[in-house]
Amino acid sequence: MMTFTGTKAEINQFLYKLDKDTTWDIKIDKHREKRSLEANAYSWVLQNEISNVLRLSKEEVHFQMLKDYGQRDYISALASVNIANYYDYFEEKSTFKQNGKVFKSYVVYRGTHTYDSREMSIFIDGVVQEARNLGIETLEDREIEKLIKEMEK
Repeated sequence: MMTFTGTKAEINQFLYKLDKDTTWDIKIDKHREKRSLEANAYSWVLQNEISNVLRLSKEEVHFQMLKDYGQRDYISALASVNIANYYDYFEEKSTFKQNGKVFKSYVVYRGTHTYDSREMSIFIDGVVQEARNLGIETLEDREIEKLIKEMEK
């Protein structure tokens, strides 16, 4: 499998060079900057400290941080569908009928592994504020800004 990143014009040139008699499977995604693993690791360190102070599991704290500072989507599915088979973090919001079928609506929270650098920056800022509110020592603002700038490169 090969990966290619480029502008529309560069992708067109790349496609033009491919063997015309070969069948290709191609997936195209909008380019997103990768986030820094250092920043991600730091968010987990803080979440672990928060869980120790609050005497909650890391999973409970992480889910709360996702709800407070994460990215979310809204979906509806047939009530018979086990949404846990598809999403790790979600909350059921309502049940309704449509065309004689029962549906449930959910808020689903995206895992941080899907975040771009801007989304991760928002998440980390929130986690840092939560930690500070609990008296947990954090990096200085300028050090956090440096982590976030590294994500944006």
